[in-house]
Amino acid sequence: MEEKQMQRAHKVVVVGRKSGTISGISDVLSFDENEIVLDTDLGLLTIKGKELHISRLSLELGEADMEGKVDSLVYSQRGRRKKQEGSLMSRLLK
Repeated sequence: MEEKQMQRAHKVVVVGRKSGTISGISDVLSFDENEIVLDTDLGLLTIKGKELHISRLSLELGEADMEGKVDSLVYSQRGRRKKQEGSLMSRLLK
């Protein structure tokens, strides 16, 4: 059990506002070129910027790599965004 918690420990690393790695992700709620919304172990993380892309995603490990110009990172409590649409993966697989 400790190994799983260590893999999912929440960490955000942004390099030069051009790329980054995020761990502790439970789900990707939405993403486009201007905004990525992630459900993390510490709440919702909204990343805003330009030309944003998720270059690697592993929900099994709870990790993602992103690229693009990062303008802001904002945390909020769960439930502030509508989750009725389902997870990104479930919407893509419909």
